[in-house]
Amino acid sequence: MKSPWPKGKKLVHLDLKGAPPRVEYLHKLIELFSQLGVDGLLVEYEDMFPYEGGLKLLQATAQPAYSREEVLSMQEFAKSKGMEVIPLVQTFGHMEFVLKHRPMWSLREMAHCVGTLNPHKEEGFRLVMEMLRQVVELHPGLNTLHIGADEVYMLGEGEESKLWLASPGRTVEQLFLSHVTKVAQAIKEAWPHMTIIMWDDMMRGMSQDTLKASGLVGLVQPMLWDYTPNLDVDTTVSLLEKYCSAGMSELWAASSFKGSTSVYTCVPSTQRHVDNHVQWLKVAASLSVAVNLQGIAITGWQRYDHLSVLCELMHVALPSLAVCLQTLDHGQFSAEAQSRVTERLGIPSVEVETIGRTSADDSLFPGRKLAELTVELNSLLNSEDIRFFENNMYVRGWFSPYQRQRKMVSPLITMQIHSQASTYLATLQEKAEAVREEMVRLYPDSTAQEWMEEHVSPVVAPLQRTTEDISACLNQMVP
Repeated sequence: MKSPWPKGKKLVHLDLKGAPPRVEYLHKLIELFSQLGVDGLLVEYEDMFPYEGGLKLLQATAQPAYSREEVLSMQEFAKSKGMEVIPLVQTFGHMEFVLKHRPMWSLREMAHCVGTLNPHKEEGFRLVMEMLRQVVELHPGLNTLHIGADEVYMLGEGEESKLWLASPGRTVEQLFLSHVTKVAQAIKEAWPHMTIIMWDDMMRGMSQDTLKASGLVGLVQPMLWDYTPNLDVDTTVSLLEKYCSAGMSELWAASSFKGSTSVYTCVPSTQRHVDNHVQWLKVAASLSVAVNLQGIAITGWQRYDHLSVLCELMHVALPSLAVCLQTLDHGQFSAEAQSRVTERLGIPSVEVETIGRTSADDSLFPGRKLAELTVELNSLLNSEDIRFFENNMYVRGWFSPYQRQRKMVSPLITMQIHSQASTYLATLQEKAEAVREEMVRLYPDSTAQEWMEEHVSPVVAPLQRTTEDISACLNQMVP
């Protein structure tokens, strides 16, 4: 069957700046991706890359970065499954994992903007090129590199940029283009065969003439990202056609299977991400023949940026990924697409929230047990009885802050409140411990710790405080 998605690669984005899978789990995921028809991996290492020498400080401290051997084994395994590995190395915006370190502070565009590199400092350019050199060196036979360059916040606001912009005719657009062109040209000089991909968002408002004059034509392939379920087809087609008319005819799309709903979402909605892919299919069907769509990167963000909280983890998002891939293959979210996924993963529903607890093993769906436990715990954490326990009638009426402070309470009612809070606490702690035990099998201990502190602690803490306060009050009231 000919895929309705135009000829081109289907890449899955591995965002390793949060919840980096343990190597054994990573290999299981790659095996599944291969079976789902994925052509390659877009790997965003950030601080999980084993940088050496002067860049060693960039390595993660919460958990060990992947070793050189692990990075090579991941590539070899992916290649053995027919998948290409494309590293994504940020070179302008989203440099938080670099610029947060004190020795790098002077390389920021603005002191309070940790993500944006100052494009005027030669030291910053050399830093970027050394990062790229180390990554390319550890990817033997590499043909394609993604240089990021999205969301370059506060560009033009630094003192050096203001001086540069003071010259007649200079614009922030040109400032952006000059740095990216400099990086791309240096890559081509070092590795003439390298294909360079970059995010497109900083170029969306630029005119064709500006793009033509930038020097980027023939150097880079823009990747247009839009993760929304209601993606505007006409606007997206117009943008792609504009890039093509400016001479950038080799283009990429980027969709999303997780990590784009809200910054703190815990469990993804498959339907939301399917809707995004249905819109991308409409875009692909509307493009002129001049546009050479190289493929689509299906992104799975683990954090919105290096300093934000964890989004949905990989194990709960695999049904979403599988359905998005099937939707691309079938041209719609059809019954056949759904049944292929439920059979392939051994699940009753494509919505992870409704898969239920079973005795099935993880062989079809790596991480299934953890997905089931995560859904159960998330449901508990979001139940109104627990989340709004302190707002219920009995707590507000017989155990208010005023009453707690004065330790003048109704023993009978507060004992009932204590009993209910203790029951909720015990249930939550039991479920949380089961999640933690399973999570540390697939992810670093630091990921389990962060996930618990982010999702469980804020709900458990008020319940614990209530039980402790009631015990203290009862000691004053009951003989």
